Amino acid sequence: MKRGLFFTYGVVVYAIFLGTLAYTAGFIGGFGVPTTLDGPARGPLAAALAVDLGLLALFAVQHSVMARRWFKERWTRIVPAPIERSTYVLFSCAALGLLMWRWQPMGGLIWSVEPPAGRVVLRILFAFGGAIALTATVLINHFDLFGVRQVWLELRGRPYTPLGFATPSLYRVVRHPLHVGWLLVFWMTPTMTLAHLVFALATTAYILVAVRLEERDLVHHFGATYEAYRRRVPMLFPLGRRAEKS
Repeated sequence: MKRGLFFTYGVVVYAIFLGTLAYTAGFIGGFGVPTTLDGPARGPLAAALAVDLGLLALFAVQHSVMARRWFKERWTRIVPAPIERSTYVLFSCAALGLLMWRWQPMGGLIWSVEPPAGRVVLRILFAFGGAIALTATVLINHFDLFGVRQVWLELRGRPYTPLGFATPSLYRVVRHPLHVGWLLVFWMTPTMTLAHLVFALATTAYILVAVRLEERDLVHHFGATYEAYRRRVPMLFPLGRRAEKS
């Protein structure tokens, strides 16, 4: 019974994640959803900026703290290990959902690309970034990343085995293709408003901090293997070093 409940929980959370991801694409891209990054100001600029930065900070703290090894060691004393990852995903969806629900547009125009060809190119790059991010999760086991593999193994009565170190495809070009994809999603827009710029700058800063925290955990887990990989392959931009097969 418990295994079945864990599996159901993990599948429901994964469905919530898919819905949140789809809504996020529309929220950032400005299509198909009732709330978006952009729009006319609804109140004083200072108040909107404070609310938006607070929402971004809440998401950043939740997303980073709950992913750290020291937090997981304590958290799994409360939350059963098979659903720890699903619970992390659920909390991330909740933090992101709150951000999108309470986001305050600020008006203001930073840039607007008017030629249709330019707008199409930026839309293509936006979609390309999303495709890179999704592909990056598949390459490192999408279902493990979002907690489904854990509850599936529990349902079958099999112990969870951590994923081994591998550098498939995109991971031979940069160490964090998932983040590269998100950066394209954040910045590739034909119309950049003030609120969109705040979002893009804040999330970019968060990524630059988060990848260092993540790599500290990866070095702890994989040791010299990851250190060698880090020396060989650039972090985010495929410049300066030659990616080699591993």
